[in-house]
Parts: sequence; structure tokens; C-alpha cells
Amino acid sequence: MNFRRFNPLASLEGSKLLGISSLLFAICLFTAVSSNRFLLVGNLENIVHRTALFGILSIGAAFVIITGGIDLSIGSVVCLTGVLLPYLLTECHWSVPMASLAVLGIASAIGVFHGFMITKMRLQPFVVTLCGLLLYRGIARGITGDQSQGFGVAYKGLRVLATGHLTFFEGQAYEFRLPATTLILIAIAVIASVVLNRTVFGRYLFAVGGNPEAAKYSGVNVDRVTSLAYLICSILAGLGGVLFVLDINAAQPSDFGNFYELYAIAAAVLGGCSLRGGEGNILGVVLGAAVMVVLSNAINLVFPEYQNIEFAIIGGVILAGVTADVVLRRLLASRN
Repeated sequence: MNFRRFNPLASLEGSKLLGISSLLFAICLFTAVSSNRFLLVGNLENIVHRTALFGILSIGAAFVIITGGIDLSIGSVVCLTGVLLPYLLTECHWSVPMASLAVLGIASAIGVFHGFMITKMRLQPFVVTLCGLLLYRGIARGITGDQSQGFGVAYKGLRVLATGHLTFFEGQAYEFRLPATTLILIAIAVIASVVLNRTVFGRYLFAVGGNPEAAKYSGVNVDRVTSLAYLICSILAGLGGVLFVLDINAAQPSDFGNFYELYAIAAAVLGGCSLRGGEGNILGVVLGAAVMVVLSNAINLVFPEYQNIEFAIIGGVILAGVTADVVLRRLLASRN
């Protein structure tokens, strides 16, 4: 069987990043020309920060998509961990380590549950995770009595994980504060890239997504690889939920994390992950997350009167971007 070999230029292979990079550049250029607030340092810091948060969710989604699966429960896992952390700390008075381990443990258990239902019970990933989407948000609303959960003025030290900054050029006119969440994203992206491109497990992920039957007959434990992909996705969704709630300080169970799974999946697909499986790279996924965030920012700055149809605009641009990327790939392939 043909496993992928590690190639340091793999991210550029087939110019897969060309389409998403061009789309990101075009949106940035248009917004910068149309609004004098786009290039303000504060706005750029916010874009980087939001890209980091959604990038973490998108990397998790990418692992599942590479295996040919889908996870529609990401937003609800974000909601569950995001409301449970302040609930356990402020209502149940758990210690920070215990509460943190509990919410990440719950996210891990959800990933194991997804893997079991998909690989052992042979249920479709779409069905399992769609049920999860409803189940986990319902659990979050039930546990908290559908009341907003927050930290108030406490736990400022813990919130630094999401609100802290690393300042560059301090005291100068072009001072820039790099959000702490960006450092977390970089660490996760590097680890994910190494796992995908330099480990046997990463090669197995691509093999399972490319042709699960061939992978099985080649000795790959398809069930185990698939289960681990869902476990990674849920852990990153849980971590994302923790960072989101630490960032905004409070979470309402009824709407916290709504549609985040669509942002994560769209970013992964825009970044080069094929929904058929067997294809994807982490750099592309991060760029895809940046496109989603910059596009939302562009609507707010340039077309504030159209904020109520933001989802429609984002959906149309994503469809156009994906179509243009496919056409570009075919043109490049025909030249080769």
C-alpha cells in the first residue's frame, strides 16, 4: 500500500495552499482598502487571537476528516466544557486542577464514546455526532439549570491562559501584543504536524481515510486509528471550550459554542482536508481558520448593515473559495 512519506515541503505539495492563501490575501486586501480600522493594532491582535481559538478546534476536526469521518458535536463539546469549568469552580468550589482535569476528562470520554459507537457499533459518524450535538448541550443546560456560568472577578490568574499577551516592541508606536492563545495554537499545530507527517500513526490516518479496506488488509488497526482520531478531536474541542470561556469570562449554555463545529469543519475543508478522507495538512487548516475569522471581521467593519446575514455571506464566500481552489488544482494538474 502507498503510505505518505514525510516531506518537509509537503504543505506546498500540489499547490494545495495556493488557493486558500490567495483567498485570505484577497479578503485582507479588500478589507484594508475598504476600512481604515482593519490594520489597527488592536484589530489585528483580535484577529490573531480568534484565529488561534478557532484554529485549535479546526485541527481537531482535521484529524477526523482525514480519516473520512465527521464530527458535528464540536460546538456542543465546547459548550459543555465551557460552562462546566466555571460551574465546578464557582458553584461546586472544586480546585482549579480538579476542575480542569474533570472537564478535559469528560471531553476525552466523549471522544472514546464516539470512537466506540462508530467502530464497534458500526453507526455512521454523522448520526453519532449529530446526536452528540443535541446530547451534550442538553446535559450542559440541565446541569447548570440553563443559567449563565462565569468567573466574575475571580480566577484572573487562570484566565491569563486565554487573555495573556506576549508584548513585542513595548513602548513603541508599533507595539504588538501576541495573544497567549497563539502560543498554544503554535504548540498544538507543531505537534499535530509531526504526528501527521512523521509518525506511523499519522501515516495510518491518511491510509484509513484514503482506503479503509486496503488499510485493513495491510495490517492497520482501522478501528483503533479511527477511535484515536475522534479522541483527539474531542480533547481539542474540550480545550477550545476552556479557552473560549476563560477569554469571555462567562458562558450561556443555550448558545455558547453554537455553530462552532461548522466553523471548524469549514476551516479544515478550506485548508485542504478532503471530506472523502486521506488528504489534509495542518498549515492549510490554520489558514482556513484565519479566513473564517478575517471574513467575519470584514463584514463587521465594511458591511455592518449586513451582520444579520453574516452566515449567508460566509457560506457564499467559502463555496466560491472552495470552487476556485478545485478549479485551480485541476488547472495545475493538467499542466503537469
